[in-house]
Amino acid sequence: QVQLVESGGGLVQAGGSLRPSCAASRSIFSICNANWYRQAPGKQRELVAVITTGGGTHYAESVKGRFTISRDNAKNTVYLQMDSLKPEDTAVYYCNADCLGARNYWGQGTQVTVSS
Repeated sequence: QVQLVESGGGLVQAGGSLRPSCAASRSIFSICNANWYRQAPGKQRELVAVITTGGGTHYAESVKGRFTISRDNAKNTVYLQMDSLKPEDTAVYYCNADCLGARNYWGQGTQVTVSS
């Protein structure tokens, strides 16, 4: 099984930045798409960003222009650079690996809190 571990969340003021990371226990991101989701209290889970095995990226409209997803296959790690943070970005952020063969893996989540 693949383990995903998120880190790098925290508490920041509006307008600040964070860069959570998602580290995999073995090399997978060359063969798996990687996604970041978030879920705020009382809201449904939201897909925030995607990076495909081919390197293409996609973003939710709510974060486009502020967030950047990237990966380092040699380090088995995916990153989410979050700039110009807003209070509405407050949520638990989860990384996800979407792989061939109906394989799907989730991290434990990292809390991001943005104060106004």
